[in-house]
Amino acid sequence: MASCVMATPIGPLLIREEEGAICAIEFTKALPCPPETPLLQEAVRQLSAYFDGTLTSFDLPLRMEGTAFRIACWQVLCQIPYGETISYSEQARRIGQTKAARAVGGANHHNPISIVVPCHRVVGADGSLTGYGGGMDKKAWLLMHERRTLEKK
Repeated sequence: MASCVMATPIGPLLIREEEGAICAIEFTKALPCPPETPLLQEAVRQLSAYFDGTLTSFDLPLRMEGTAFRIACWQVLCQIPYGETISYSEQARRIGQTKAARAVGGANHHNPISIVVPCHRVVGADGSLTGYGGGMDKKAWLLMHERRTLEKK
């Protein structure tokens, strides 16, 4: 498994590649280290463009392993448009499990590919920011960044 750490405005991100696909993007305290494979270089390029406000949709091969329920939850995350949010109950409805909002939150917490699989775009039923593995400050920053980027276009 190859990996690298990139610096971002919200802290370092560890990016892992396995079998030709990105399998993890997670917040870390590790020091930056350069990407050594073409795919990691592309992931860093796309994430840099996202943070610069010039990329609103990622195009990377992803490898997400988990239960069928978690994978269904993560697939819904990938369908939430840039700069928009949905509630956990709406995400549950979209996978056909209307009473599973709490379980959806748990699945999102285990999302292995932060930002690219945008669990930060899921909010409480009243629109409040709730739960984010990277920290609420990072979730707020990501949502504000996306809104500001859209306002500039």
